[in-house]
Amino acid sequence: MDNAFQTALRLILEMDPELLGIVTLSLRVSLTAVVVASIIALPVGAAIALWQFPGRGVVVTILNALMGLPPVVAGLMVYMTLSRAGPLGELGLLFTPTAMVIAQVILILPIVAALSRQIVEELWGEYREQLQSLGVSRLRAIPTLLWDARFSLVTVVLAGFGRASAEVGAVLIVGGNIQGFTRVMTTAIALETNKGNLPLALGLGIILLLLVATVNGVAYVVGEAARRRLG
Repeated sequence: MDNAFQTALRLILEMDPELLGIVTLSLRVSLTAVVVASIIALPVGAAIALWQFPGRGVVVTILNALMGLPPVVAGLMVYMTLSRAGPLGELGLLFTPTAMVIAQVILILPIVAALSRQIVEELWGEYREQLQSLGVSRLRAIPTLLWDARFSLVTVVLAGFGRASAEVGAVLIVGGNIQGFTRVMTTAIALETNKGNLPLALGLGIILLLLVATVNGVAYVVGEAARRRLG
């Protein structure tokens, strides 16, 4: 085990091409998914917070429930949609990084939407009378409230990134874990461990742990900055 750990550190320090390729693809897929999900989910969450409409409670309940959506279920949904027999099978996206991004967007979107709704709803209750007295419509209030809540929302987005970067089930189903094409850190760790290639698995595990720790550290710093700002 000591030799495996030492070899893993050497792979990291020497920037092994295979390891570097897996890490780069992982970051590219997860970051793309987070950006796409955030662009959709932040305004949607804010809109749900500001408007009252029939069935709003049902929508909020569904969003909250989907925060715990099992990754394998999301992967199966995307697989059925993108497979040859599915409605989007002609696009040929199955077993590509794009399919992996789609699966991760489905996982991240309800998290960002549900949490941003809670944050914006609290701000709307605080600033509603002031904004309405200035003649600001609900639609125009959305960007204002999102900007005011930017520190808290950064933490929400980072939570989404943490979910995406550590996910294995969905990306394995829709990506196929193809070497050099759709193999990301989580799927590679599982495969290399089963193959007995512990140095590469350990190297990827170390990087993944450092990534998760960095995300949590940034989220803590941002949260503290938000609390000092409000205080």
